[in-house]
Amino acid sequence: MTLRSIFKPTLAAIGAAAIAASAHAAPLKVDAAKSSVVATFKQLNVPVDAKFKKFTAAIDFDTAKPEQGKASLDIDISSFDLGEAEYNKEVQKKEWFNAAQFPKATFVASSIKAAGAGKFDVAGKLTIKGKSTDVSFPLAVKKDGAAQVFDGSLPIKRLTYNVGEGEWKDTGMVADEVTIKFHIVAQ
Repeated sequence: MTLRSIFKPTLAAIGAAAIAASAHAAPLKVDAAKSSVVATFKQLNVPVDAKFKKFTAAIDFDTAKPEQGKASLDIDISSFDLGEAEYNKEVQKKEWFNAAQFPKATFVASSIKAAGAGKFDVAGKLTIKGKSTDVSFPLAVKKDGAAQVFDGSLPIKRLTYNVGEGEWKDTGMVADEVTIKFHIVAQ
């Protein structure tokens, strides 16, 4: 018996472990300039798109092993932009987002499941204004050069999260239905 015959199985195991580790997806780097998070709702029955200008996303995802994927999104509430400074200031107030007390909205994925070519079902917890609920939505993932592009749309009810209190609970002026659309580019 030689040293080589003793160590050969060990070296093979170390090599296999190194290959397996390198095959696992590393956390992706999000390109904030190419990514967006938008809330779409109706005010007086007219569609309005408002963009969150600041957010961070953490994504560790491999399309071959979606069930091992991890994803989270932190949104800076003070970055909500309706396109008008006066409106932006108004939605930061207690009746709306209460940004002073709840400066972030968050989503943390609890499961990601394949649902066809380039399609996935994502479930997790959404927290807005201190209220957390279980949500799920379809996700599309595609390659764009070296980057992966994640597109999703999550319908919610704003009143579930107490966004619009007091007189703003009336949905005649601002509809209860809101769709959060995101386009995340990462590599």
